[in-house]
Formats: sequence, C-alpha cells, structure tokens
Amino acid sequence: MAKAQRLIELMITINAKRDFTAGELAKEFCVSKRTILRDLQALEEAGFPLYSEVGAAGGYHILKDSILPPIAFSENEAKAIFFACQALQFYRDLPFEQETVSVLKKFLNCLPPDMQNSIIQLQNKVVFWIPDRHCASPLLKELYFIIGNRHAATIRYSSERAESVRTIIPVGLYAMNGLWYCPAYCTAANQIREFRVDRIQEIIAQEPYPKGKYPIPASVQEYLEKSEVGNDYHIKIRLTELGVKRCETEALLARGLKRFPAGGGMIDMEIRHATLEWVADYFLSFGNNATVLEPAELTARMQEKVYELYRHYCKSEKDGVSL
Repeated sequence: MAKAQRLIELMITINAKRDFTAGELAKEFCVSKRTILRDLQALEEAGFPLYSEVGAAGGYHILKDSILPPIAFSENEAKAIFFACQALQFYRDLPFEQETVSVLKKFLNCLPPDMQNSIIQLQNKVVFWIPDRHCASPLLKELYFIIGNRHAATIRYSSERAESVRTIIPVGLYAMNGLWYCPAYCTAANQIREFRVDRIQEIIAQEPYPKGKYPIPASVQEYLEKSEVGNDYHIKIRLTELGVKRCETEALLARGLKRFPAGGGMIDMEIRHATLEWVADYFLSFGNNATVLEPAELTARMQEKVYELYRHYCKSEKDGVSL
C-alpha cells in the first residue's frame, strides 16, 4: 500500500477508534511499529489533533475537536453540500453561525476554479429565501448544548401575555419560517408546550433529569408528526377558488383540502383544541372567500374577533358613537 493511501486510511481508522496504541495500528495495517510511528508523526505535523500518554496504560488519543479525513466529492455532490449550507444563510441565528461561515469558505476555496465559478453563478440565481423576523435568539447555541446533554433547564420566558420562570425538559429544536422553536415538557403545566427560542430571555440553571420520568417524544420528528394530529374539533369550511389557492400554501390546512371539479373546495378535517384560535385568525382575512360551516365554536370565535375589530376601528372610544 502506498504511503499516501495508508495515511488516508490511517486517518479514517484512528478517527473512528479515538483511543489506540501504535502496536494495534501496526498489526492492523501489517507494517512495523516504526513505520506507524513515522506515519503518526506525519499526521501530527499536518495538524491532526493527536496526543500521546506514556506508561502501561498509555497510547494515543484524539482531541475533542477531531479533524475529518479527506473526502472526494463529485461536482454535483459539492453543489449539494454548498446549497444545503446556503439554505440556512437567512436565519438570523444558528447554533454554529461562525462555524457555518468558515466551513463554507474552506469548502469553496478547496474546489477547482471552474467548480467555484459554477457554484458562484448558481448562488446568484438560486436563493432559499426566509423572511427576516427581526427576532434575535442569542441563547440558541446554549439551548442546543442543553438538549445535547439531555438536561432540564430553568428559563425566564416572555410569552405574548406575561413573563414567567419555567423549568422545561426540551424535546429538541426545529426551525420554521425564520423562527426557532423548542417543544419541551413544562413541569408547571405538566404537559408539552412549544417555546419560541427568541422569547427565552435567560437560562437560569440547567441540570440532568431522571430518564423516563416525563412523557417526552423520542425525537423532534415524532413530536411534529403527532402535533399535526388532533380530534378535538371537526372543521368544515367552504372555499371559493381564491380561498382554495390560499389554503394550498398552508401545510396544516392542505392536508384537509378537497377541490371541487366545478371550482372552489372544502376544508374537511379534525384539529386540536390549541389550533382553533389560529384557524379563526387565519380565515378572518379571507372575507367571503371562506364560509365556516362547523364547528359552532369556530364561528363564535370569529364573530367575537370581528366585533373586536369593529369596536376598534368603527366606534369612538370616547362616546361609543359610530364614526
């Protein structure tokens, strides 16, 4: 085996082992211990993060921030990696924001000039646009490590109505429409609640929590799949053609959307209790392009909202006389 090939395979092997001795590697690669020691010295000089310990229990170890071995990419694979990273560029905060910038620079600079030009041209033509919410999430990275360590966190949280101190056991993190969310078991509410990361004002403390004590989904994916399912209310909403087109862009409602051959359509589905308020707000802007048929609770809530708007815009706050 050529030395260059052996060094690459050696990097892959020790990156997987983490802890090893020169004798173990010499036996595995069928070379002398002296040869392995020279190879390890060459890797250290190239910047591979190794350190050694002497004695009976000694050997080699990889530092915490290990360097990945070299990997060959095709042109399309290189473009896929670049655009996967670029898809995050419009998020105001990322768990590893600086690292994302540096890895893209390193990656792009290692590509041949013709491939660099090809990617730059595509970058100017394809954008994964996310609206700027003007909501900073400075505690995102700290929360990321809390989740990775499987800790509970005591946070100071500012909701729409009040500020409070909560102890939460996070399920994970997910991003949607430019905002970061942390579904977590709230010990005060004794159920899973959804917390916007930009509204977490302070992480007061963190500590491990007893495994299996709280009913927490195994993954964020599992939580999101279950959160879409609910049977608290059965909603039926008749839509004009314009109403159908608007509902097609909303992921939750699109699941229950039925088109009519002659035009228009119907939302016919079941939702959770917590979703009813959002549905009322959403269809309030449809005007006569949507007609709520059921449930009565949804119709009543929309009537309340219309009356609140009427009082706000159409009546004098001083004397209650119509303007």
